[in-house]
Parts: sequence; structure tokens; C-alpha cells
Amino acid sequence: MANWKISAFGPKVVIRAALLAHEGAEDWDWDIVLTGSEVAEDRPDDWVLQAYLPRKPTRGDKAAITALFEDEVPEFQIQQLPDADWVSESQKGVDPIRAGKFFVHTPEFSPSAEPGITSFTIPASQAFGTGQHATTAGCLRMLTAMRRRGLAPRVVADIGTGTGLLAFAALDLWPRAIATASDIDAVCVGVVEDNAEQNGIPLGSGPGALTMVVADGMDDPLLQARGPYDLLIANILAGPLVELAPAFARAVPSGGSLLLAGLLETQEQAVRRAYRREGFRLAARLVNGDWSILWLRRRSGR
Repeated sequence: MANWKISAFGPKVVIRAALLAHEGAEDWDWDIVLTGSEVAEDRPDDWVLQAYLPRKPTRGDKAAITALFEDEVPEFQIQQLPDADWVSESQKGVDPIRAGKFFVHTPEFSPSAEPGITSFTIPASQAFGTGQHATTAGCLRMLTAMRRRGLAPRVVADIGTGTGLLAFAALDLWPRAIATASDIDAVCVGVVEDNAEQNGIPLGSGPGALTMVVADGMDDPLLQARGPYDLLIANILAGPLVELAPAFARAVPSGGSLLLAGLLETQEQAVRRAYRREGFRLAARLVNGDWSILWLRRRSGR
């Protein structure tokens, strides 16, 4: 089978906007694996988007990638790769990340030997190269900080879980929690199940296990029945975060916590306003690259 790569070079802001658009593309062909990175360490504003395909790119494939760009569409460079080489190529330059007490790596790397560190194995095509790894790392750091500050949730939800990574991290920090993960994309069910098996995360409905559902936001009977949630995690996008503020407020009791990410620092105030109206206050924030990660707590009496 022939394997192909499409490369598109452009400014950091253009490539990252395309990667962000990819995150929100509900009808994306998941045979097309996207990565994005700096061209070179001494050229931090020059980026490249690379798309790996198990076939010669069709007109539809090129149109789908073109649609990720708004105004400025870079010129595409298309090349055929040696057989079975596209997976390893897509993972080049994907170094492990250390965030809080967590070490996240692809299968080609070994787990961390550092005491007190939890390692998770996540394939590069799932966890990295999508423009969201900075928010994921930020969430891992914030979850670690929450634990250190004494947060002890008994019921946890990870909305828009993708790979399941943040739900895995929550169960590592709070091993007796009842955890639910959801995503709007049914493909994520198999992804989460495979990653859970790879990382020794039990699946099930009891304490210390993870239940996976397919849901648009909070619109699922099981997701609603398993609440209210002491901790609700949502690493998605700024627009959906604003829209979901009322639903999240209904799912989080007084004193409960939200961990919100997927929003650019420039979008932070709009998101915070939406949640302030629902009775949440800022407990902590951090900025990782261009991205804000917010810990919000619901005021008592709401």
C-alpha cells in the first residue's frame, strides 16, 4: 500500500489555526493523520502542517485540508513515502512531555523511571500534533496542583475526552473516584478503550473505574444520571465552553470545580464571563504557550 505526505508551510498563527479547526471538524477522515510543529528551533514562528495518508491524496483529501485554512492557504507539497513508513514519520519529533506528576509518551519511548511520576502511553496520532498538546499538558499540571491543594473529588467527568488521557490522570490522582468520560465522536470509544487497556485503567461503573459514553456536551441520560460532579473537566474549544456554561452549572454542585481548557488567552475573558454568570469564581489559572487553563469553583448557595 502506498503512503503519502502533504506538507504545508506557513506562519505559526496560520498553522495553529488550521490545527484548531481540525479539532472541531466533526466529519474528518481519521485515515488522515495531522501533525504540526516548528520548522526549526531557531525559527519559532515558521511552522509546518503535515498530513499523512495511507493512499495517494484525492481531490477530496486536498479539499478537506484546504478547508482548515481560513484566508491564507499555503502551497501544498506532496510526496510518496516508503511503504509502512508514514506512522513513524508522523511521530518524528514527538518528544515525551512532563507535566505535573505525569509523563506522557508515545509507544516508541520508555516510561519515566523517576519516582512518584505516572507515565501514560498515548499514540502520537491521537495525543500530539493537533495543536492541543499545550492545553493537555496545562490540564495535567493543573490537576496535579488541585490534588496538592487538597481537592478530593468523589465523582469526576471528562467532557470531550478524546484519548481519555485527562480522565486517566484524574483516576491516578483520585483512585477511588467514580469517573465518566464522554466525547461527541463515537470513534473515541475504541480509542479510549485501547488506551485504557494499554495504561492499566479499569473500565466499569464502580469507584476507580472509567465509564465511556458518546454525548454532545451533557446531552446523555447516563452522563446526567452519574452526576452531580465534584470535578468536571472540559478541554475543548472556547465557543462550546461558553455555550455549555449553563449545562455545566447544572452538573456541578455548590463547592464543585471546573477545569476548562482549549481556549486561547485572548478568549479567556469571554469564557470567564459566561461562567461568572453561572456562579463560578476563579480558583487558579495558568498559561501554557498561547493557551489559558482555568480552575473555577462554584460558589456556595448556587
